[in-house]
Amino acid sequence: MNDIIKNIEAAQLKESVPVFHVGDTVKVYNKIKEGTRERIQIFEGTVIKRQNGGARETFTVRKNSNGIGVEKTWPLHSPSVDNIEVVRRGKVRRAKLYYLRDRVGKAAKVKELVK
Repeated sequence: MNDIIKNIEAAQLKESVPVFHVGDTVKVYNKIKEGTRERIQIFEGTVIKRQNGGARETFTVRKNSNGIGVEKTWPLHSPSVDNIEVVRRGKVRRAKLYYLRDRVGKAAKVKELVK
């Protein structure tokens, strides 16, 4: 039974997933269906968490919109996620950045990783 589920999930994985980590600033190109038309909406923000693995892997992106914090969570291998573009790399020491929820302005920034 377990092998059957693994085979089904392996068939639903995307071939190319960009490498990004928690703390990175990313642009998520999301497909939105409105009636018969389909368009792409861009959501840019900081990745505050990635969880699970395989076909069930999800990631959460947070941004500030007009002074209000907005978080969205997407399945990584979802067909509605068209593309993920890494804008900048972040230097963090945590796996989950929930502390950014309490911060405002410059305090909510993540240092950039310089290589």
